[in-house]
Amino acid sequence: MLNLWPWLAVAGLGAVHGLNPATGWMFAAAWGVQSRDRAQALRALAPIALGHAASVALVAATVALGLAMDRIVLQALAGVLLAAVAIYHLAGRKTRRTRTPAGHAGLALWSFMMSTAHGAGLMLVPALIPLCMADAPARAITASGSLTLALAAVGVHTAAMLAVTGVIASAACRGFDAGARLLRRVGEETGGA
Repeated sequence: MLNLWPWLAVAGLGAVHGLNPATGWMFAAAWGVQSRDRAQALRALAPIALGHAASVALVAATVALGLAMDRIVLQALAGVLLAAVAIYHLAGRKTRRTRTPAGHAGLALWSFMMSTAHGAGLMLVPALIPLCMADAPARAITASGSLTLALAAVGVHTAAMLAVTGVIASAACRGFDAGARLLRRVGEETGGA
């Protein structure tokens, strides 16, 4: 049972990340609401998961290989990248007449930057260390064995985050649809009276 706790911690942190609107469920829901297709909300989850997994994998690989990482430098880099994207979009807004949703690449980049800026991978370090340093049968004594376990932890973490994000985005789309139907019905009833 002791070997299971780090995995449960990794999955639990993924679920908590999925609850946070900054990790993408609000953008996935917005895609679904804007297109009036809940399946579109679920399609938005792939780039969100890719960006989040890339950020977490960067930290996991660093921990597994025993390298040092300066959190402040990494967060500052993500912040500068986020500011550069925002400035680019603000500068391009003058030529656009309608607001279009971000593409898949934009969503993946945004997810990577947000995950890196709020330290998603750093939260996993306490769970990764026992996984990578334990004498469990699944771990070889090599760095590549630790790296494999760290990347498996990234997969478990991202799957849990993706499941929660998908459930919340779908629920938000359903709630918006139900609210819109209710408003139409109330409008019809009051308009006809």
